[in-house]
Amino acid sequence: MRREKGGFWVGFAAVFFYPIALLTGRTRYEGRDRLPTPGTGGALVVANHISYLDPVHTALWVHTSRRIPRFLAKASLWKIPVFGRVLVSSGQIPVYRESADAQNSLREGEQALREGKIVVIYPEGTITRDPDGWPMHARTGVARLALGADVPVIPVVHWGTREVYDHYRKKFRPLPRRDIVVRAGDPVDLSEYRGRPVDAALLREVTDLLMVRVRDLLAEVRGEPAPAAFFRKGDTA
Repeated sequence: MRREKGGFWVGFAAVFFYPIALLTGRTRYEGRDRLPTPGTGGALVVANHISYLDPVHTALWVHTSRRIPRFLAKASLWKIPVFGRVLVSSGQIPVYRESADAQNSLREGEQALREGKIVVIYPEGTITRDPDGWPMHARTGVARLALGADVPVIPVVHWGTREVYDHYRKKFRPLPRRDIVVRAGDPVDLSEYRGRPVDAALLREVTDLLMVRVRDLLAEVRGEPAPAAFFRKGDTA
């Protein structure tokens, strides 16, 4: 199988990401066959977010499938020296939250999907504040992307990364090496929602459907029941 071409800066990032993954855990990348093969179209990857290590492992989960990930990520990352250059040159998509440019980010994401690329989004917008690591109430931008381009929408979960780096508790524990799982579920069937007028109610319904699939997949990986409701900002942690 041929590999999707990513260019110099994708290779540059891979030189750093593969050793980071090796040093911070024993990884299992599962369900990569859910991604379209190179040259057969794009897909939207909808993932949970529990640690700042997640993008490393999402990227490698995609890259080891011979595809190139395009992340929707907060625009402030583009201001970091060198790293910002990598983001620009590798085709990543900045998200300008709470501004008129936020819609432009979604349009860029939709265009990337139509061009046959793999787009990754963390719909929660930040690392989950749920004390037990379950997904939070998500933003509806993911639904706009999912409905705006007729491509497979694939739920993906990470587990184990927060045990290595817990940002909120300021804990970094690379040793002993822990098991890290990245697993994809079956693409979500959105056929009954396509063609309907896109309004706030539809966007919320589709967003919640996608996050339920992510939450249930995470419960499967964790081997325990998921909570009935999503954590919201302001809930007692």
